[in-house]
Amino acid sequence: MDAPVLQTVSLGAQRQTVDPFLFCVHHDDAYPASDGSLAPATSLHGRQLGSDFSYLDGWSMYHGRRVPGVPSHPHRGFETITYVRRGLVDHSDSLGAAARYGRGDTQWLTAGEGIVHAEMFPLLDAERPNPLELFQIWLNLPAADKMVDAHFTMGWDAETPRLNDVGVEVTVVAGRLGDLVPPAPPPSSWASRPEADVAVWHVRLDAGVEWTLPAAVGSETVRTLYLFEGSALTIGGHTVGARTGALVRCDRDVVLTGGPDGSEVLMLQGRPIGEPVARYGPFVMNDRAGIEQAFADYQRTGFGGWPWPADDPTHGAAPRRFAQHADGRVEDAPATRTIS
Repeated sequence: MDAPVLQTVSLGAQRQTVDPFLFCVHHDDAYPASDGSLAPATSLHGRQLGSDFSYLDGWSMYHGRRVPGVPSHPHRGFETITYVRRGLVDHSDSLGAAARYGRGDTQWLTAGEGIVHAEMFPLLDAERPNPLELFQIWLNLPAADKMVDAHFTMGWDAETPRLNDVGVEVTVVAGRLGDLVPPAPPPSSWASRPEADVAVWHVRLDAGVEWTLPAAVGSETVRTLYLFEGSALTIGGHTVGARTGALVRCDRDVVLTGGPDGSEVLMLQGRPIGEPVARYGPFVMNDRAGIEQAFADYQRTGFGGWPWPADDPTHGAAPRRFAQHADGRVEDAPATRTIS
């Protein structure tokens, strides 16, 4: 029988991805206590504020100058999936929408024809550290949907299904796993098409514990496993080392076995879109002309302008997790888990 692992690659902070995915980054920051105004209660001396990726003392400010995060910036032609394991993210955008989410929540944003948004990392606890851990994944849009209206959907922690067994936990961010069905992606997402077979699962295995990863639905599906915690993972008898990405066969079930100190894996899978990709910074189109048009449109319209008083807005000191949509609809994060 053919080997289950087709290719491996060493991982940096940014993971190499395969069509239909464009990008995946893992932020894991050990932020200190807050100063009471959502910023770190420590000196920022020695950091290149505005572009701090130093990971000094175990954390970075990124593009934030007072509160860590990424102030207002544009996107067109793709989607962002932001899965937050620990900490909080404050979202604000050019449509006037806002959200505070994290602690197991996922935001799925279709940039479509264009949006400007900010993603700040507020530090709420003034007595204890404020760790933040998240994955941000960029998922491409086919040419037919690159200019759809911008839209975001929340997948709250309490609504995100998880498979729990002895020594195994699988968080189903996207894509059905057996009877576990996560919140639906935005309506124009590539993942909204059943034939696209898109899935994002977070798999945690205790040491030596086995779990069978089921075969994908589609014969054209491409599946990648990213081992981001643990010294090893065994994939159908083939062992990979720490911080390794593995392109694996998905036409049959494969047994995963946790390494000697346990393993945590992010799985990305989907049927490739199979179209040309032209990418420049925050814009992803099909050709250079599309990129040039994106820049021209952004310079002319600002993708709707920026309705916030600052380029790095935050949403106060209360821990409330919520989403205020562009149509004025407000939803709060459910307080109790309804799906397991």
